Amino acid sequence: MDIFNKINANMGPLGQYGKEAHGYFMFPKLEGEIHPKMKFRGKEVLTWSLNNYLGLANHPEVRKADAEGAKDWGLGYPMGARMMSGHTSLHEELEAKLADFVKKEDAYLLNFGYQGMVSIIDTIANRNDVIVYDSESHACILDGLRLHMGKRYVFPHNNMENLRKQLERATALAEKQGGGVLVITEGVFGMAGDLGHLDKIVALKKDFEFRLLVDDAHGFGTMGKTGAGVAEHYGVEDQVDLIFGTFAKSMAGIGAFVAGREDVISYLRYNMRSQIFAKSLPMPMVVGALKRLELLKNQPELRENLWTVVNALQKGLREQGFNLGVTESPVTPVFLDGTVPEATELTMDLRENYNIFCSIVVYPVIPKGQIMLRIIPTAVHTLEDVDYTIKAFAEIKEKLEAGKYKSDKIASL
Repeated sequence: MDIFNKINANMGPLGQYGKEAHGYFMFPKLEGEIHPKMKFRGKEVLTWSLNNYLGLANHPEVRKADAEGAKDWGLGYPMGARMMSGHTSLHEELEAKLADFVKKEDAYLLNFGYQGMVSIIDTIANRNDVIVYDSESHACILDGLRLHMGKRYVFPHNNMENLRKQLERATALAEKQGGGVLVITEGVFGMAGDLGHLDKIVALKKDFEFRLLVDDAHGFGTMGKTGAGVAEHYGVEDQVDLIFGTFAKSMAGIGAFVAGREDVISYLRYNMRSQIFAKSLPMPMVVGALKRLELLKNQPELRENLWTVVNALQKGLREQGFNLGVTESPVTPVFLDGTVPEATELTMDLRENYNIFCSIVVYPVIPKGQIMLRIIPTAVHTLEDVDYTIKAFAEIKEKLEAGKYKSDKIASL
């Protein structure tokens, strides 16, 4: 099979429907200010698909800080990588404040979350080290594992009994090779919304010697007493060796960080190729992140508003008989039984007739015969938004069960 035929063969279940269908389902254009109400194809829709958990994207203080950062520094400053000419006192200040917030000795700023996690894994483990990871780890973790030149073992999602077995295998091999063991999991799993069992994982340190790296992209800012994340939620901050967080979710920005022991972070600073050979995080992003972190820490009402909306939405959907799986976080998956064509018809009905925009997830991300509508509540949604959405979902569920979305192809766009 030549390369172009291979591309066409792997377009996915919606590939057969052409470019316009991809623009509708796979690359939709949401326009207007970042807000629960945005424009889609010229119509106002109630949007439940933005990871703007705390509503900071359009917070007036954030917008002011972003604008002043760009005005004062421009988008080019600093020029160069951190080790060469891209290091500033504000970068250091942000790192110190992030480390203090997640109760670690030090932190290191990263240009991007996805790239950052890939590079952390590549840097922290050598060919003699063994990695053990959760089967539902994010794509950035899986891509990082592909760069790992040593052995890796996977345990079924949150299966602690199997994790023990994999740790036994990993420990024996690491001892033979003179290496160590690294366990990788997530704080909040971004699709199902459940939490990594950090309390149970760190309990295994009584029987095994390993380090724990947690990707807490969705937990940072939303979970824990102060919003410091899932390690804080479980009270195991001191047992998690490396905490990774991104600015693209609760912080509504760009960039990421990794926090841990001072000597480990220093090692990463001098060895992470994705940072050594890449331009430093631009100053407006750093200035904006400082303001976002300040608000995250000092305005707990943002997180309280978020959880008011989350609890009302999840409670109301469950009362209507919806299956939300095992979510323990703001991530709200709604599982329905149906085919890919039914999923597309249902989604079009939601968007065109109910003016509700949320993400649709189908096979191969989830098993065949299932549809997942993924809802992301935020602090700036209202209880009126929640009530309307629950009523709309109850109606589309009734239509689905009555077979009204059965079709041989997507309806005319």
